[in-house]
Amino acid sequence: MDADGGNPDWQRGVLTTCALAVLARGSAHGYAVAQQLQSAGIGPVKGGALYPVLNRLEQDGVLTSAWQEGAGGPGRKVFTLTGAGHARLEALRRGWQPFAAAVADLLAPDTSPAAAAAGGRRADGSTP
Repeated sequence: MDADGGNPDWQRGVLTTCALAVLARGSAHGYAVAQQLQSAGIGPVKGGALYPVLNRLEQDGVLTSAWQEGAGGPGRKVFTLTGAGHARLEALRRGWQPFAAAVADLLAPDTSPAAAAAGGRRADGSTP
């Protein structure tokens, strides 16, 4: 775990899905996507992790990008979800609850009678 409570492994696993969800709310440049992810509680997202994801999604045809003039600063690459992007996000949304439930089941402490009899140890000898 990071000092802020985030888990880099979890973040890596959901970064694509979460970036699509942010962009479904409206077009944004990469820094704004990172800020929204952090505000949502995903944790700080480094550009070295986010920009390759956004570029891959653009290559896959689920995002488009355009350069936008900066107000008193450099221009920014703004990303927009395509129709294919909305369809991919909907498929990910449909699959999320069953996946999250399966992970929650795996992470739950084993409270079976056999585990209690073994002093709280799991079948493999580990403790929850």
